[in-house]
Amino acid sequence: MPIVQEIGPYRFIFVSPDRGEPAHIHVRRENMGAKFWLDPVALERAGGFNRTELSRIAVHVLEHREVFLERWNEFFRD
Repeated sequence: MPIVQEIGPYRFIFVSPDRGEPAHIHVRRENMGAKFWLDPVALERAGGFNRTELSRIAVHVLEHREVFLERWNEFFRD
């Protein structure tokens, strides 16, 4: 479970068993965990975050989408 990026209390990670899924990023904080698709960016699972926090996270995912996609491709490369 590599940490792709840490911003404040948030950890942006990939999970190895997700290899067969479309590119996405998991966001963790404490006991919460959201999932965002990367192409296009869309919330897949809120995982306990409130709307305000999800909006802030979504902006971050949009701003760093290209980096996350590059890292996804590096991590899941065959």
